[in-house]
Amino acid sequence: MRRSSKMKFRLVLIALCITVAGTLTQNYLASTGAPGTAESSSVLRAFEAGQSDVQVTGSGTVRKILSDDNDGSRHQRFIVDIGDGHTLLIAHNIDLAPRVARLEAGDQVEFYGEYEWNEKGGVLHWTHHDPRGSHPGGWIRHNGKIYE
Repeated sequence: MRRSSKMKFRLVLIALCITVAGTLTQNYLASTGAPGTAESSSVLRAFEAGQSDVQVTGSGTVRKILSDDNDGSRHQRFIVDIGDGHTLLIAHNIDLAPRVARLEAGDQVEFYGEYEWNEKGGVLHWTHHDPRGSHPGGWIRHNGKIYE
């Protein structure tokens, strides 16, 4: 095999390995609810079934930034469009996790947390670590940074 053919073969082999590794990683992350998943069907299933207290993962586009909820624990609030005409209110506890920085309407976010049903589409909370360790930790990913 000529030198240039060997080099092309190696490059193709490296590209194939990267593709397979990426697919395996995404499949693993999707099965664990870890950052990197972008599947919102768990939110849609919970909404359609009227479920609450369910861990979900998903992604969407920030539609509207709301004022902080300062009653009790402080929460950064925003509405996310997750597709199929469905929106979700995210209530991110900023007493336990950093505020999602420079968040604006039109931004993309990924999330993992606890879903609570309501007729408007539901609320996602527990998007942070649990200092007591008794609840699954959640997160929000925005602009490549994870807030938890």
